[in-house]
Amino acid sequence: MDVPTLKLDQRTLFGKKVRRLRRQGVTPVHVYGAGIEPANLQVDDRTLNRLLLQVGSNIPVSVEYEGQDEESICFVREIQRHPVSETVIHVDFLRVDVTQTVAAEVPVTLFGSSPAVTQMAGTLLQNIQSLSIEALPMNMPAEITIDISTLVDFDTTLVVSDVEVPGNATVLNDPEDVIARVAPPRLEVEVEEEGEELEEGEEAAEGEETEETEEE
Repeated sequence: MDVPTLKLDQRTLFGKKVRRLRRQGVTPVHVYGAGIEPANLQVDDRTLNRLLLQVGSNIPVSVEYEGQDEESICFVREIQRHPVSETVIHVDFLRVDVTQTVAAEVPVTLFGSSPAVTQMAGTLLQNIQSLSIEALPMNMPAEITIDISTLVDFDTTLVVSDVEVPGNATVLNDPEDVIARVAPPRLEVEVEEEGEELEEGEEAAEGEETEETEEE
């Protein structure tokens, strides 16, 4: 797979002094993991934000910086954001051994057309937005796509065991967890509830009439 590359610079400001970097449009980052000494580095905000949109937390990145002995294949492992502005203020990159499996959250994308939606006016509900996948770093899927055309009525569901992944990847979620289903129209639900209430009311009224008859 094509791996995006990120070039990082050495960082000399630490602690509270990193505020100077952020004011200059620079984000502090930390690289750590298999076979390397942890490194405190920095990168231009715009470059970093473009990369984060591209890779998320499940696509490997080739990280380059001065002083490293060999290529570092990393995953984004933690993103710290400002509590008010939501801007990225720090990122951790985890270096991995490409010969060892890793686990990552892979986004789930639904595609296709569900008859329960198009023909029965139901509402598609996606309960799971991502799946935990275990695979070799270079084989980690960018996304999991699932066809919803099998959702033909309100009783049909898509569960984790229905998901097909590459043979070299494993899904770690509970096989019975529901990924997606279609809910019936709200109007239909309300009508059914009103019908049940009416039947209960009629039964109660019949019971009262029976009691009055017995008293007479």
